[in-house]
This record gives sequence, structure tokens and C-alpha cells, in this order.
Amino acid sequence: METSGTSVSHAQSLELIAQQYGARDWNTLSARLGHSNITAGLTLGTKVKGHYLGQPYSGEIISISGPSGHRSVEIALDQPINTVRFDSFSNWRWRIRGTLDKDGRSTRKTSDGTPHLIVEPSNI
Repeated sequence: METSGTSVSHAQSLELIAQQYGARDWNTLSARLGHSNITAGLTLGTKVKGHYLGQPYSGEIISISGPSGHRSVEIALDQPINTVRFDSFSNWRWRIRGTLDKDGRSTRKTSDGTPHLIVEPSNI
């Protein structure tokens, strides 16, 4: 590709396109565009609520990647949750992670068939 008589590599042209769309770099723009097939309302920075290992939570998505139907998320919680149901010990978490299907439910399940993680925008 040539711009104003200057030879530009493929990688440089991707960076230029990203800058034209206001992104820091091509990886950032690519990730942003990849969110077009995400579960409605679940994007980076979205306030969310739901259940993790049976415990209710609220928080914010701080990391999200992967294709629809197999989307990895990390959520910073507003308040820590105890993920252990036994009185003899605790496991408090400030962050949780999981892989979601297109409906915002974890692909992994507990022994009773409940998804490990259920995520929905907190404005619903």
C-alpha cells in the first residue's frame, strides 16, 4: 500500500486504520470489532450482576475475549463473595472468571447442573 508516495507495510496500514477509528492500535480496534457478536449488553466496562457458584454478585467486566458462544470474561466485584458453602472455611473472591455461551451462562456446571457463572447487564 502506498500513501503520499510512501511505501507502507501491511502491519503499518492496520495501525493507520486503527488510528483513523480512534483506537490505540490494531489489536484494540480488532478486539472492539470482535464484540459485535457478543451477548447483548456484555462489553468491556459493562456493570453486571448474576451468580457465581450459587452466590449473587455485582461488578464490572474488566476483560473479555473470544468468539460468541465461547467468550472468556473477568469481572471485578463490587464486594467480595465467599465461594465456599461450608461453615468450616471460606474462599473470598474480589474477581471471578469464566467462559460464557451466547446467553451469558458458563459452559462449566456445578454437580447439580447449575452454571458456574451467570452474567447479565445490571441495568436489566
